Amino acid sequence: MTKPPIFKEYIFYLSFWCIFAVVIWINFQVNTDRLIAVLQTIAIVITSFIFTYHLAQKLLPKALRTKKMKIFLVQAVVNILIMSVVYSFIFTYLQVAPTVDLPPSFYDHLPILWQGFYMAIPAAFMISVATCGIKFYLEHEKIERDHILLQQAHLENQLKLLQDQINPHLVFNILNHIHILIKTDTQLADFLLMKFSDILRYQLYHCNQNLVPLDKEVEYLQNLVEVEKLRWGNELNVDATLKIDSTKALIAPLLLVPFIENAFKYVCRLPGQTGYVKIFCKEENNNLFFYVENSYSEMAVHKKKDGGIGLQNVKKRLKLQYPNAYDLKIESDNLVFKVTLTLKLSENEQYYS
Repeated sequence: MTKPPIFKEYIFYLSFWCIFAVVIWINFQVNTDRLIAVLQTIAIVITSFIFTYHLAQKLLPKALRTKKMKIFLVQAVVNILIMSVVYSFIFTYLQVAPTVDLPPSFYDHLPILWQGFYMAIPAAFMISVATCGIKFYLEHEKIERDHILLQQAHLENQLKLLQDQINPHLVFNILNHIHILIKTDTQLADFLLMKFSDILRYQLYHCNQNLVPLDKEVEYLQNLVEVEKLRWGNELNVDATLKIDSTKALIAPLLLVPFIENAFKYVCRLPGQTGYVKIFCKEENNNLFFYVENSYSEMAVHKKKDGGIGLQNVKKRLKLQYPNAYDLKIESDNLVFKVTLTLKLSENEQYYS
């Protein structure tokens, strides 16, 4: 079980102050009585803790959040100087047998206090730097952790938004076609309705995860192609080949759908012409090769500017979910539209457990 971050911080600071106290006591007891060394150690540790706690626990986090580090540096310098003054008083007055006999007048103590002050500055500086360094490390780790969580939440929201932009245009067309077939060919309408129910079932119940099995996604694509072939009939030549070797490869859900939807949406439908759509998908060694080609007419493209989820949406998803793991080429030449995608897939054994 992982310890909470706050508990780890307490343990870290407790260890630091214990080690600091032991080192100070060992240094003091060499030149003075052990009891006095203990008193001096307690005074130094308490003073150091009070000043550095305010500096490291209050001022430093505030400076990091507001990005006002210059002000914090001024505050740190003032804090170090005050600590040095307190250390000077402790070194001068808290001892049983002073190495230097103090004059009766406090005014005459000033040279000794100044000397102690100068000697205490390095110690105050090192203690302040050490405690602030520890807090900066812990605070920076916390900021990084929160930043990662924020990025992850933002990424999930972006992906959810992109997936929710699936164009209902296809759904309406299929329902309309089923309505027509019910009056002319009930058997074909029944078959089309079953395929359409499989499509909706997959979108509703299997696409709410970051990754889905590739074979399930390909099965969904096959159903989608079958529905389109039934809708178009003899008006369109469709050649679809989808080969999947691995049953453990995973892919982002509905990632390839826009390519197929666009192919059928913008395919050439001019009178006297038979358009075509070619789809090829192959997976090997967790590498996916996906290719779509369709004939199109400039007239159809100009009429339909509402690309639904569109190619821009797919490009955003690829950048978010497959950075540096894909190659997408989109070509348009001689009234032929081509999309070629190579993708490095992931594999997760735990998904199938």
